[in-house]
Amino acid sequence: MWDPDVYLAFADHRGRPFYDLLTRVGPERARRVVDLGCGPGNLTAYLAKRWPTAVIEAIDSSSEMVAAARERGIDAAAGDLRDWKPRPDTDVVISNAALHWVPEHADLLVRWATELAPGSWIGVQMPGNFESPSHAVVRTLARREPYAKLLRDVPFRVGAAVQAPTHYANLLLDAGCRVDVWETTYLHQLTGAHPVLEWITGTALVPVRERLGDGDWERFRRELTPLLDDAYPARADGTTVFPFRRVFIVAEVGGARRSGG
Repeated sequence: MWDPDVYLAFADHRGRPFYDLLTRVGPERARRVVDLGCGPGNLTAYLAKRWPTAVIEAIDSSSEMVAAARERGIDAAAGDLRDWKPRPDTDVVISNAALHWVPEHADLLVRWATELAPGSWIGVQMPGNFESPSHAVVRTLARREPYAKLLRDVPFRVGAAVQAPTHYANLLLDAGCRVDVWETTYLHQLTGAHPVLEWITGTALVPVRERLGDGDWERFRRELTPLLDDAYPARADGTTVFPFRRVFIVAEVGGARRSGG
């Protein structure tokens, strides 16, 4: 179960890649802007400011996130991103930190590029840190008993979950798009006790929490805490530096043909 309050504990850090992505999405005006994986809606609200005359369409697979977005005045709906189809007036599609949960997301990107009208834009940001210590220690602990049986069906992601930027660039170039694809590693400076644990509690540990009872969940967190603290030691000033790699994909549908590419 996704908890909007836990997720928003690091809202500033999680929001920065969204704004970095939006700087490269081109159109000044749009009829319909779609936020796929809108979460609690705090960033969706910016889309309405960026394109004030557009219809904002927001979708998330979590009913808790949809409810939080609606409390912010976002007309959000629950749905599977794999089932989404663009309406004829869709000019911009944004998906921030959501598509990595969909194993076949590369196929979705290509499908959207064929379904959207020429001149439409796609902007996607995905975490690419699945081989980082924060995820490696979770996988290590999950393989131990009593957790191994309880967590055997959790799709812990490793490197192949999010491909190298060139993979997405080639796919979308072949689909006739003009593309701008890059990666960035942010060095988040976190504060508080065990901040990396709190960070991943709102994201990577969600499927773990769903499968563990209260007692096993508390035990899992207690055993995970020193592993994360060793991997990400606090500095003398109390801050913890948390490297976080992200992959960005911006594509203008049909742009390669218009630019002669």
